[in-house]
Amino acid sequence: MVAFHGVNFRKLVPAGSAEAYAFATFCLAIAGLVRWAIGLFVEGVVPFATFFPAALFAALVGGVGPGIFAAILGGIIGWWAFLYPPMTWFPVTPAQRISLIAYLITSLIIVWAADHYRKLTKRLEDEEKFRELAVEELAHRLKNKVATIQSIVSLRLREDPQARDEIVNCLGSLRATDDLIIATQGKGARIGDILSAELRPYEAARISIEGPEILLPPKLALTMALLFHELATNAAKYGALSRSPGKISVRWSYSDPWLNLEWRESEGPPVSVPNHRGFGTRLFLRALEQFSGNVDANFSSTGLVCKLSVPLSDPTPSIVAPTLGASRLFAAD
Repeated sequence: MVAFHGVNFRKLVPAGSAEAYAFATFCLAIAGLVRWAIGLFVEGVVPFATFFPAALFAALVGGVGPGIFAAILGGIIGWWAFLYPPMTWFPVTPAQRISLIAYLITSLIIVWAADHYRKLTKRLEDEEKFRELAVEELAHRLKNKVATIQSIVSLRLREDPQARDEIVNCLGSLRATDDLIIATQGKGARIGDILSAELRPYEAARISIEGPEILLPPKLALTMALLFHELATNAAKYGALSRSPGKISVRWSYSDPWLNLEWRESEGPPVSVPNHRGFGTRLFLRALEQFSGNVDANFSSTGLVCKLSVPLSDPTPSIVAPTLGASRLFAAD
C-alpha cells in the first residue's frame, strides 16, 4: 500500500489504468528534473540515479505495466539526456553500455518486487475485510441468540420474576461485554470499559474508579463482567447504592503477573455476613478459580470490601496506559 498523509494512492489509481501511466509519467518528469538539477552542482553523477525511485513508485501505485513503462522510458531519458556526450541515441563506450544494462536489470527487479508487494498488501487488505465481515456477522448472530435466550428465560420463569430478572440482566451484561470485545476485533475488553457498562445506570458522583487501562482476554473479560454485575446489583439492592449518600470506589493495579482489584463500598447501610451462601454467592466467590485467581469478600460494618486477584499470563502493552478517574468512566454519557 502506498500512502502519503493518509491517502492510499493504490486505491485511488487502478492498476494499468490511464491514471497509472499518467502517474508514471509524472514520476519520470520529477526524476528528470531532479537529475538535471543535481548535474548543475555535482559532476560524475550516475545518469540513471533518480530514475530508480520513479520506477519503484510507478509500480507501487500503478502495477507492473506502468512500472516497466517508467523503467524503460527512464533508461531512454537517462542515456539521451545525461550520458556524455548528451543527445546521443546509443551509449558510445562499454562502460556506458554496462551502466544502461545494469540500470534496466535493476529497474526490472525493483518493478517485480514492488508489484509483488502491491499484490501482497491487496491480499492482506482483502483478508482483513473478510475477517471484519465475519466478525460482524458472528456478532449479529450472537446478539440474536442472546435476545432469543432472554425471551425464553422470560417466558419459562414468568412465575419467578426475581430469578427471571437476575438471569436476563446477567445475559444483558454478557452481551454488553461481547460488544466491547467485538469493538477490539476479538482481542478482549478493557477493565474501565467493562465497569463503565455496568455502573453507567447509577449516579456518577457516587462512583470512583482508578487504575491502569488493562486489556483483558475475552474469556476473563466475560467473567469479570459477571463479577462486576453481581457486585453492582448487590450494591443497588442492599449496599452503598441502595441509599444516599453511599459511595463505591474501585481501584486496581498490576504487579507482574498479578492483577489486583478492590471494590470498596462506604457510607451505605450496615452490612453483615450472609447466614446462607446460595448458588449465586458460591459461584461469585469461585468465579476466578479457572484462571488461578481468587475472590475475597469482607462484609465489614462500613460496607462491603471485595478484593479480586488474577494472574495475567500474557499482559498487553496497554497495561502501562495512564490511569483513569470517574470522569473517564462516564465520559460517554
